Amino acid sequence: MTDDRKKMHIKSVICDIDGVILRDNKPIPGADDFIHSLLERDIPLLMLTNYPSQTPKDLQNRFAAAGINIPDNLFFTSAMATAEFLKRQEGQKAFVIGEGALIHELYNAGFTMTDINPDFVVVGETKNFNWGMIKMAARFVANGARFIGTNPDTHGPNFSPACGALCAPIERITGKEPFYVGKPSAWIIRAALNQMGAHSETTLIIGDNLRTDILAGVQAGLETALVLSGVTRAEDIGDVTFKPNHIFPSVAEIDLI
Repeated sequence: MTDDRKKMHIKSVICDIDGVILRDNKPIPGADDFIHSLLERDIPLLMLTNYPSQTPKDLQNRFAAAGINIPDNLFFTSAMATAEFLKRQEGQKAFVIGEGALIHELYNAGFTMTDINPDFVVVGETKNFNWGMIKMAARFVANGARFIGTNPDTHGPNFSPACGALCAPIERITGKEPFYVGKPSAWIIRAALNQMGAHSETTLIIGDNLRTDILAGVQAGLETALVLSGVTRAEDIGDVTFKPNHIFPSVAEIDLI
């Protein structure tokens, strides 16, 4: 397929945030121009993050502080995808380990947050994780509550514990693995496509992490573009059996759209 035909083929874009657009809350060179080029050409765009602890408005403010101004409806988080997933399951009561953004999404989806016979144990991210939460969550999961994690990431910047790390002791105690909604699960990609009204066959996902962004795109049937401005290095590509369709130094060099 020629470059011109590839450009015609791609009609919408899903883009990761950290390592692709921002690094340490500062824009990666060329990221601002890339985003605004898409918006000026009316190409549907969704900024997708595994982090469940910020609302779209929070993310909009974070971008604005970095000098990138886009509407809050262009952000989609693992908390939002988790709420969408749970709406399709039986049960309306959840024991939640997480912060306001996750609780907000679940509340808006019609869920009751409770520590009495919950249908689900939902784990996101919080700085207040403690022994009591582990004990209660493990007891609920052992007694039949379905175990849901917003994302499998073990840590964020500066090795701050993330959802996967918080799920680990509950899994070890109960022997039950959580269902992770976030990347690399195809579920969050499907939810993002639904949010955009887009189709997998004509959507490009851009990410800096082979094992989350790119694997999610591969599993959901999207065109994939790896940028080497974040987690993954060029020498890492040979370590996995799947490969991105395209590799660029950064979003500034992407010429597929």
